[in-house]
Amino acid sequence: MSITKRSPVLLAIAAACLSLAAGAARAEDGVLRVGIITDMSGQYSDGNGPGSVIAAQMAAEEIGGRVAGRKIEIISADHQNKPDVATGIVRNWIDNKGVDVIAEGVNSAVALAIQTVTRERKKLFLISGSGSSDLTGKQCSPTSVQWTYDTYASSNATAKAVVARGGSPWFFLTADYAFGQALERDASKAVTSAGGKVLGAVRHPFDTADFSSFLLQAQSSGAKILALANAGSDFRNAVSQADEFNIRASMQLVALQVTLTDVPALGLAHAHDLLFTDSFYWDRTTETRVFAQEFFKRHGAMPTAYQAGVNSALRHYFKAVAATNSVDSETVIAQMRKTPVNDFFAQNGVVREDGRMVHDMYLMRIKKPEESKSKWDLYEYLATVPGDQAFRPLDEGGCPYVAKAH
Repeated sequence: MSITKRSPVLLAIAAACLSLAAGAARAEDGVLRVGIITDMSGQYSDGNGPGSVIAAQMAAEEIGGRVAGRKIEIISADHQNKPDVATGIVRNWIDNKGVDVIAEGVNSAVALAIQTVTRERKKLFLISGSGSSDLTGKQCSPTSVQWTYDTYASSNATAKAVVARGGSPWFFLTADYAFGQALERDASKAVTSAGGKVLGAVRHPFDTADFSSFLLQAQSSGAKILALANAGSDFRNAVSQADEFNIRASMQLVALQVTLTDVPALGLAHAHDLLFTDSFYWDRTTETRVFAQEFFKRHGAMPTAYQAGVNSALRHYFKAVAATNSVDSETVIAQMRKTPVNDFFAQNGVVREDGRMVHDMYLMRIKKPEESKSKWDLYEYLATVPGDQAFRPLDEGGCPYVAKAH
């Protein structure tokens, strides 16, 4: 008897088998595929986006475009700042495109969603643009590395420096999603541990245009410090509108996360004298300038910390692939942990068990207009914060994979 109707279950099994077969075939085709998933068109695209793809391409070119007998192929996609879009892309890359490593992942809500998929599929995820310290905390993954910064490091040094100068009490203006919430949480702990006081917070939606009601609430709080726990266009709009409302007459603005490309967009007339902590500045050393000038030739802008982090993370990854002659995620990440990170981005950096790449951070001040000599001469370096002081101690994050190991 001929079968004219096929069981939906059998069809699903067949489709899954075809998908797995396609992925396996691509995995053995002599190509190492790198997937850059980022914000290509939204509020984070200037500091990440196409520039992160260029940074990845530079990392591949620096080793001749091949590693361990495999040609390196860079593919990219726009996650539109939507976790469901991001996870759909990543699943397709893993199942059907033979992607070996995922990188970038700006937007913490997006990165946490991606990390759920890469944890399940045992794929490497090199995080540069996302800052939530939960990525290496309770929601950590044994095959992820958070490379560039996190909310603990960004807020810790800045909060302590401001409190030490008499800056207290604090009030937070917070982006109401994973990144902003983590930034407020980590900064609040740093403020109180340094002897300061937090009076409260107001949270605004992602991609807010009108900050007037939030700023007036902050102004009426009685706090001396207004901490901006946001980024991108939210950060720029908050600062420019704070000046419209003359907030600085009674409060000092403190930036808990600054992206290089935000500053010329905002203008030094608005951004000047903001204190913040960052992992990279293009004009800090000879090595950073060499990388930055090559990047500038291709992109027409100096690299942000996130874009530099993509390049550095992939350099370290490619070295580990070469050393192990493998693209197996667990094999490669074990090699990455064994090997110190020494390049233009970090000196003696260490990839920890929880996925945190520990490196020095830098306390910076945004220059006044009269201090700047060129469009990209924006920051004054103030101090180095050693990595072991900048980042959360390993035993405080709650990463379950660390707990099992000890």
